[in-house]
Amino acid sequence: MKSYLSLLSEVRACTLCKPHLSLGPRPVLQLHPQAKILIAGQAPGKKVHESGVPFDDASGNRLREWLGVTREVFYDPEQIAILPMGFCFPGSGKSGDLPPRPECAPAWRNQLLQQLGNLEITLVIGQYAQAYHLADAGLSVTERVKSWRTYWPDMVPLPHPSPRNNLWLRRNPWFETEVLPPLRQRISAILAR
Repeated sequence: MKSYLSLLSEVRACTLCKPHLSLGPRPVLQLHPQAKILIAGQAPGKKVHESGVPFDDASGNRLREWLGVTREVFYDPEQIAILPMGFCFPGSGKSGDLPPRPECAPAWRNQLLQQLGNLEITLVIGQYAQAYHLADAGLSVTERVKSWRTYWPDMVPLPHPSPRNNLWLRRNPWFETEVLPPLRQRISAILAR
């Protein structure tokens, strides 16, 4: 198995889907073998592409609030790994960002996940990450999130924290009252070890 540093260098230099990226490749991820928490997301947005920092936007602010963690903890790769399904901004479509590029996960995901031997929990954000990580084909994001206890305590399906999901959050108030308190407790306990 490659060292995680050499693998990270290869991923960060990847140009596999360059012809399909309106802003060009800029893989954004966070990885360290000691990480206890994995955030499996979708793909970076335009703002994250520009900064090169995962979840460096309104979605990240909300996600950190959901988890009850500071920016310092969130961006400590020895605590939290961040591996979206696509590492580069896929471009914009009619109703938001395009889906993660399909080339990325087959090329890199298994190699990267093999580096993470200390994981205690995986937060699976949005439909693309859920389709990859959860063996329950055909369920919607809402159905998966409603049945979060099925995956507990090793995995937790979450809706995307994007402001575009404000309507979903208003329609599903149970998410903030039923899912977030135990999630925050579990994250806090993991980080305290």
